[in-house]
Amino acid sequence: MSKIVEFLSSLFGTDKKAVPVVEPGKIVVTDSVSLEHWKAGSSHTVIEGGKIDAPSITASKIPAGSTLEIRIPDTTVTIKTGLQQEAAFYDVIRKEKLFGPKLDTPEFKGIQEILKDCAKAKWPIAWVAYALATAYHETARTMKPIKEYGGNGYFTKMYDIKGSRPSLARQMGNTAPGDGAKYCGRGFVQLTWKVNYKKASEKLKVDLVNNPDLAMSPDIASDIMILGMSEGWFTGKKCSTYLPTKTVAKFDQFKQARRIINGLDKADMIAKYAISFQTALQAGQWSI
Repeated sequence: MSKIVEFLSSLFGTDKKAVPVVEPGKIVVTDSVSLEHWKAGSSHTVIEGGKIDAPSITASKIPAGSTLEIRIPDTTVTIKTGLQQEAAFYDVIRKEKLFGPKLDTPEFKGIQEILKDCAKAKWPIAWVAYALATAYHETARTMKPIKEYGGNGYFTKMYDIKGSRPSLARQMGNTAPGDGAKYCGRGFVQLTWKVNYKKASEKLKVDLVNNPDLAMSPDIASDIMILGMSEGWFTGKKCSTYLPTKTVAKFDQFKQARRIINGLDKADMIAKYAISFQTALQAGQWSI
C-alpha cells in the first residue's frame, strides 16, 4: 500500500467519498470531516485549511471547502481522473442495452478513447454523457469514426465551388475544385469544410489539411469532437451553453444540447442515450 493510500485510510477510514483528490498532493474537503479515524502516532497533522506536514495530531474538524496540501516525503502521488469503477460503468451499459448482447472490440475501444480524452480535458459528467451519446448516434452505434455518407457527386454538390453552394464553399475555405470531396465529413462528429480542417490542424498540431483522412483515427476524432463541442466549432453552440458543470443534466438540457451539433435533429432520441450514458457514468463514479 502506498504512503498516500495509508494516509487517507488512517485519516478517513473507508469514507473516501468525502475527500476526492483533485490534483497531485492536494485534496478538497466537500463535507465537514471528523478526524475520528486518525490513529495516534500518525505522522501528519492538520492546520485548519492549511498544510499536512508535521508529526502530531489535531483532533478537530476540517470545514467544508478547505484545501489541504499533503506533504509526504519521497512519495509520488498519482491521481486518477475519469472512471473510478470501470466495471460498474460497463454493467450499466449492458443493462441499458445500448450495445449487445456484448460489446465488440471497436465499440469498447471507441468508448475508452472518448472517456480517456474527456478525463484529460476534465469534462464534467453531463458533458461526457452527451459526447458519448453524440458519438453513439453519429456513428450509427458503432463508436468508430465514419466518413460522411455519399459519394463524390454528393460532396461536390454540397461543399464544392462547382456545386450548388459556391459562395458558401468559398466562405468555408473550399476554394479549389475537388475540395468538396477532400473536405467532406469525417470523425465521431462530422468535421467538414477546409476552414475547420485547418482549425483542427492548428489545435491538434496534426496536418489534417493535407491528410484529411487522419480525422478517421479514433484518437484524433475524439480530440476533434471534444474541442469542437467545447469551443462551438460545429454550429457556434457549446456544451457550456446548455449543460451543467457541477451536477448531472436533465432530459431537456440534453435535448437542447443537440444544438451544439445539428439543430434539434433527433434531439429526443439522443437525449435518451445521454441519460443512459450519464447513469452509467454515475455508477462508474466519474471524477475530475
